[in-house]
Amino acid sequence: MTDKVLEAVNISKFFHNPKTFQVLKDISFSIDRGEFVSVIGKSGCGKSTLLYILSTMDTDYTGELIIDGENLKSKVDKELAAIRNEKIGFVFQFHYLLNEFDVITNVMLPGLKLEKLSTEEVRENAYQKLKILGIEDEALKKPNQLSGGQKQRVSIARSLINDPIIIMADEPTGNLDFKNSRIVFDIFKELSVEFNQSLLVVTHDNEFAENTDRIIELLDGEVIRG
Repeated sequence: MTDKVLEAVNISKFFHNPKTFQVLKDISFSIDRGEFVSVIGKSGCGKSTLLYILSTMDTDYTGELIIDGENLKSKVDKELAAIRNEKIGFVFQFHYLLNEFDVITNVMLPGLKLEKLSTEEVRENAYQKLKILGIEDEALKKPNQLSGGQKQRVSIARSLINDPIIIMADEPTGNLDFKNSRIVFDIFKELSVEFNQSLLVVTHDNEFAENTDRIIELLDGEVIRG
Protein backbone atom coordinates (compact mmCIF):
# COMPACT_ATOMS: atom_id res chain seq x y z
CA MET A 1 0.00 0.00 0.00
CA THR A 2 1.40 3.34 -1.07
CA ASP A 3 1.64 6.22 1.39
CA LYS A 4 0.62 8.57 -1.42
CA VAL A 5 -3.15 8.80 -1.71
CA LEU A 6 -3.14 11.37 -4.52
CA GLU A 7 -0.62 12.42 -7.15
CA ALA A 8 -1.04 15.23 -9.66
CA VAL A 9 1.53 15.03 -12.45
CA ASN A 10 1.96 17.98 -14.83
CA ILE A 11 -1.75 18.81 -14.87
CA SER A 12 -2.66 21.62 -17.26
CA LYS A 13 -6.08 22.98 -18.17
CA PHE A 14 -7.21 25.25 -20.99
CA PHE A 15 -10.46 27.15 -21.44
CA HIS A 16 -11.40 27.82 -25.06
CA ASN A 17 -14.34 30.21 -24.86
CA PRO A 18 -14.28 32.89 -26.16
CA LYS A 19 -10.53 32.46 -26.71
CA THR A 20 -7.97 29.91 -25.55
CA PHE A 21 -6.69 30.60 -22.05
CA GLN A 22 -4.47 28.38 -19.89
CA VAL A 23 -5.90 28.32 -16.36
CA LEU A 24 -3.59 25.63 -14.89
CA LYS A 25 0.08 25.21 -15.84
CA ASP A 26 1.92 21.94 -15.14
CA ILE A 27 0.61 21.39 -11.62
CA SER A 28 2.48 18.62 -9.79
CA PHE A 29 2.25 17.56 -6.15
CA SER A 30 1.27 14.59 -4.02
CA ILE A 31 -0.64 14.09 -0.79
CA ASP A 32 0.33 11.43 1.74
CA ARG A 33 -1.96 9.33 3.89
CA GLY A 34 -3.06 11.34 6.91
CA GLU A 35 -1.81 14.66 5.50
CA PHE A 36 -3.94 17.81 5.92
CA VAL A 37 -3.26 20.10 2.95
CA SER A 38 -4.79 23.47 2.06
CA VAL A 39 -4.90 25.20 -1.32
CA ILE A 40 -4.90 29.00 -1.31
CA GLY A 41 -4.62 31.81 -3.84
CA LYS A 42 -6.44 34.87 -5.11
CA SER A 43 -9.82 34.54 -6.80
CA GLY A 44 -9.38 33.35 -10.37
CA CYS A 45 -6.03 31.65 -9.74
CA GLY A 46 -7.41 28.18 -10.59
CA LYS A 47 -8.13 26.71 -7.13
CA SER A 48 -11.65 25.50 -7.85
CA THR A 49 -10.71 24.34 -11.34
CA LEU A 50 -7.93 22.25 -9.85
CA LEU A 51 -10.29 20.76 -7.26
CA TYR A 52 -12.78 19.73 -9.96
CA ILE A 53 -9.99 17.92 -11.80
CA LEU A 54 -8.59 16.24 -8.69
CA SER A 55 -12.09 15.12 -7.69
CA THR A 56 -12.49 13.48 -11.16
CA MET A 57 -15.47 15.71 -12.05
CA ASP A 58 -13.53 17.45 -14.85
CA THR A 59 -11.72 15.13 -17.26
CA ASP A 60 -10.73 17.73 -19.87
CA TYR A 61 -7.10 18.27 -18.88
CA THR A 62 -3.59 17.17 -19.79
CA GLY A 63 -1.26 15.39 -17.38
CA GLU A 64 -2.00 12.54 -15.01
CA LEU A 65 -4.11 12.05 -11.91
CA ILE A 66 -3.32 9.09 -9.68
CA ILE A 67 -5.55 8.22 -6.73
CA ASP A 68 -4.73 5.33 -4.42
CA GLY A 69 -2.06 4.17 -6.87
CA GLU A 70 -4.46 4.05 -9.82
CA ASN A 71 -4.00 6.26 -12.88
CA LEU A 72 -7.40 7.71 -13.74
CA LYS A 73 -6.58 9.31 -17.07
CA SER A 74 -8.09 6.53 -19.20
CA LYS A 75 -11.13 5.82 -17.03
CA VAL A 76 -14.63 6.29 -18.45
CA ASP A 77 -17.34 8.31 -16.67
CA LYS A 78 -18.97 5.29 -15.02
CA GLU A 79 -15.63 4.13 -13.58
CA LEU A 80 -14.83 7.65 -12.34
CA ALA A 81 -18.24 7.95 -10.66
CA ALA A 82 -17.59 4.70 -8.77
CA ILE A 83 -14.12 5.90 -7.68
CA ARG A 84 -15.60 9.25 -6.56
CA ASN A 85 -18.25 7.59 -4.43
CA GLU A 86 -15.94 5.07 -2.81
CA LYS A 87 -12.62 6.87 -2.43
CA ILE A 88 -13.39 10.61 -2.19
CA GLY A 89 -15.46 12.38 0.44
CA PHE A 90 -16.79 15.85 -0.38
CA VAL A 91 -17.48 18.85 1.86
CA PHE A 92 -18.72 22.05 0.24
CA GLN A 93 -19.35 25.63 1.31
CA PHE A 94 -23.07 24.84 1.11
CA HIS A 95 -24.05 21.66 2.91
CA TYR A 96 -26.48 20.31 0.27
CA LEU A 97 -28.49 18.38 2.86
CA LEU A 98 -31.96 17.17 1.86
CA ASN A 99 -34.65 18.57 4.15
CA GLU A 100 -37.10 15.77 3.32
CA PHE A 101 -34.79 13.29 5.08
CA ASP A 102 -33.60 13.22 8.68
CA VAL A 103 -29.95 13.77 9.53
CA ILE A 104 -28.93 10.13 9.72
CA THR A 105 -30.52 9.34 6.35
CA ASN A 106 -28.65 12.27 4.77
CA VAL A 107 -25.41 10.80 6.10
CA MET A 108 -26.36 7.33 4.85
CA LEU A 109 -27.10 8.29 1.23
CA PRO A 110 -23.59 7.85 -0.29
CA GLY A 111 -23.27 4.55 1.61
CA LEU A 112 -26.56 3.27 0.26
CA LYS A 113 -25.47 4.29 -3.24
CA LEU A 114 -22.22 2.32 -2.86
CA GLU A 115 -24.24 -0.86 -2.13
CA LYS A 116 -21.40 -2.62 -0.28
CA LEU A 117 -23.18 -2.93 3.08
CA SER A 118 -26.71 -3.63 4.21
CA THR A 119 -29.00 -0.73 5.10
CA GLU A 120 -28.64 -1.64 8.78
CA GLU A 121 -24.84 -1.63 8.55
CA VAL A 122 -24.85 1.72 6.74
CA ARG A 123 -27.18 3.17 9.41
CA GLU A 124 -24.88 2.00 12.22
CA ASN A 125 -21.87 3.39 10.37
CA ALA A 126 -23.67 6.72 9.92
CA TYR A 127 -24.50 6.88 13.61
CA GLN A 128 -20.84 6.27 14.50
CA LYS A 129 -19.75 9.09 12.17
CA LEU A 130 -22.26 11.44 13.82
CA LYS A 131 -20.91 10.34 17.19
CA ILE A 132 -17.33 11.17 16.17
CA LEU A 133 -18.56 14.67 15.31
CA GLY A 134 -20.52 15.05 18.53
CA ILE A 135 -23.96 15.36 16.92
CA GLU A 136 -25.43 11.90 17.38
CA ASP A 137 -28.27 13.45 19.41
CA GLU A 138 -29.43 15.26 16.25
CA ALA A 139 -29.69 12.04 14.19
CA LEU A 140 -33.49 12.06 13.85
CA LYS A 141 -33.90 15.80 13.30
CA LYS A 142 -34.43 17.35 9.87
CA PRO A 143 -31.60 19.54 8.55
CA ASN A 144 -33.77 22.67 8.75
CA GLN A 145 -33.88 22.18 12.52
CA LEU A 146 -30.10 22.54 12.82
CA SER A 147 -27.76 25.51 13.09
CA GLY A 148 -25.33 26.31 10.28
CA GLY A 149 -22.44 24.79 12.19
CA GLN A 150 -24.40 21.60 12.89
CA LYS A 151 -25.35 21.28 9.23
CA GLN A 152 -21.70 21.49 8.21
CA ARG A 153 -20.83 18.79 10.74
CA VAL A 154 -23.52 16.59 9.22
CA SER A 155 -22.02 17.18 5.78
CA ILE A 156 -18.61 16.14 7.14
CA ALA A 157 -20.16 12.97 8.59
CA ARG A 158 -21.70 12.27 5.18
CA SER A 159 -18.28 12.71 3.53
CA LEU A 160 -16.88 10.03 5.85
CA ILE A 161 -19.58 7.40 5.38
CA ASN A 162 -17.71 5.30 2.80
CA ASP A 163 -14.36 5.60 4.62
CA PRO A 164 -12.75 7.52 1.74
CA ILE A 165 -9.00 7.69 1.30
CA ILE A 166 -9.23 11.48 0.90
CA ILE A 167 -11.68 14.23 1.79
CA MET A 168 -11.83 17.19 -0.59
CA ALA A 169 -13.41 20.39 0.70
CA ASP A 170 -14.26 23.57 -1.18
CA GLU A 171 -14.47 26.60 1.14
CA PRO A 172 -15.96 24.50 3.99
CA THR A 173 -15.94 27.46 6.40
CA GLY A 174 -17.05 30.08 3.87
CA ASN A 175 -20.56 30.41 5.34
CA LEU A 176 -19.59 30.02 9.00
CA ASP A 177 -18.73 32.47 11.75
CA PHE A 178 -15.38 32.37 13.52
CA LYS A 179 -16.51 29.96 16.25
CA ASN A 180 -17.97 27.41 13.85
CA SER A 181 -15.06 27.80 11.45
CA ARG A 182 -12.76 26.85 14.31
CA ILE A 183 -14.91 23.84 15.12
CA VAL A 184 -14.71 22.64 11.51
CA PHE A 185 -10.93 23.11 11.49
CA ASP A 186 -10.58 21.17 14.76
CA ILE A 187 -12.70 18.34 13.32
CA PHE A 188 -10.51 18.14 10.21
CA LYS A 189 -7.37 18.20 12.35
CA GLU A 190 -8.69 15.39 14.53
CA LEU A 191 -9.58 13.32 11.46
CA SER A 192 -6.03 13.76 10.20
CA VAL A 193 -4.24 13.08 13.49
CA GLU A 194 -6.50 10.48 15.13
CA PHE A 195 -7.91 8.67 12.09
CA ASN A 196 -5.04 9.12 9.57
CA GLN A 197 -7.48 10.77 7.15
CA SER A 198 -6.06 12.70 4.20
CA LEU A 199 -7.65 16.08 3.51
CA LEU A 200 -7.36 18.60 0.68
CA VAL A 201 -9.11 21.90 1.45
CA VAL A 202 -9.51 24.89 -0.86
CA THR A 203 -9.91 27.97 1.32
CA HIS A 204 -9.77 31.77 1.37
CA ASP A 205 -9.26 31.62 5.15
CA ASN A 206 -5.54 32.24 5.65
CA GLU A 207 -5.67 31.45 9.37
CA PHE A 208 -7.27 28.09 8.57
CA ALA A 209 -4.61 27.39 5.96
CA GLU A 210 -1.67 28.39 8.15
CA ASN A 211 -2.62 25.69 10.67
CA THR A 212 -2.76 22.84 8.15
CA ASP A 213 0.20 20.51 7.56
CA ARG A 214 1.07 22.08 4.22
CA ILE A 215 -0.06 24.96 2.02
CA ILE A 216 -0.20 24.76 -1.77
CA GLU A 217 -0.42 28.31 -3.09
CA LEU A 218 -1.47 29.06 -6.65
CA LEU A 219 -0.78 32.22 -8.62
CA ASP A 220 -2.02 32.60 -12.20
CA GLY A 221 -2.46 28.83 -12.53
CA GLU A 222 0.96 27.86 -11.20
CA VAL A 223 2.14 26.46 -7.86
CA ILE A 224 4.32 29.06 -6.17
CA ARG A 225 4.40 27.34 -2.76
CA GLY A 226 3.92 23.78 -1.61
